[in-house]
Amino acid sequence: MSAIPISVENLRAGYGGDDILNGITFDVRPGEVFTIIGPNGSGKSSLIKVLAGIVPVREGRISLFGRDVTHLKTAQRIAAGLAYVPQEFNVFRNMTVGENLRLATEFIGLRGGVAQSERDRVLGMFPDVAGRLGVQAGTLSGGQRQMLAFACALISAPDVLLLDEPSAGLSPRLAGEIFEAVQTVNAQGTTVILVEQNVAAALPVSDRVLVLVNGAVRRLAPATDLKARDDLAQLFLGEA
Repeated sequence: MSAIPISVENLRAGYGGDDILNGITFDVRPGEVFTIIGPNGSGKSSLIKVLAGIVPVREGRISLFGRDVTHLKTAQRIAAGLAYVPQEFNVFRNMTVGENLRLATEFIGLRGGVAQSERDRVLGMFPDVAGRLGVQAGTLSGGQRQMLAFACALISAPDVLLLDEPSAGLSPRLAGEIFEAVQTVNAQGTTVILVEQNVAAALPVSDRVLVLVNGAVRRLAPATDLKARDDLAQLFLGEA
């Protein structure tokens, strides 16, 4: 088995007759927080949806630990060690916190004591959610819903966690809590691929950063290199 969690080779994908992603190639290293940034319309969310199996690939290859998953469905990728938290509609708002977690365990086939053990494990990471098991998810704050979505995704103990804009619409305080959760999950051995518009908040928790512009890779560099730049806007607009 390859040690590379995610490998993407010459990827092309899009909607309708147009390609949004144009020949993208990169590898994600074991145990890192790999962040994808770029201007609006650059294809960031499309890319993470392709990795999750939601948007089909037209050309190229996606490998998960050396296994070709290019044409596997989302459920099959989850079974292979992937988890995905979308930006929106990431919890069932008409169900309680506990019911959302139970559904997550049932989806991956866990029952009885094993399911309870896994639920307790993830709730230990998110105490703010753990104290609200009987609360309807739709009444939670935006940050709490994101924490619940994290918890549901982590029930499967994924090797790779995909996060699409986890801080979108949150206050700076709640966004900070979200990024603390990202660091906690990563410290426990999960490789994280993060799409994020809040560049200033994302860079400090990232190991490497891919800059996506017009569906193509503009730059792939250590986060420390990009933090040292004061011209990210120019990078987005066309500087190599």
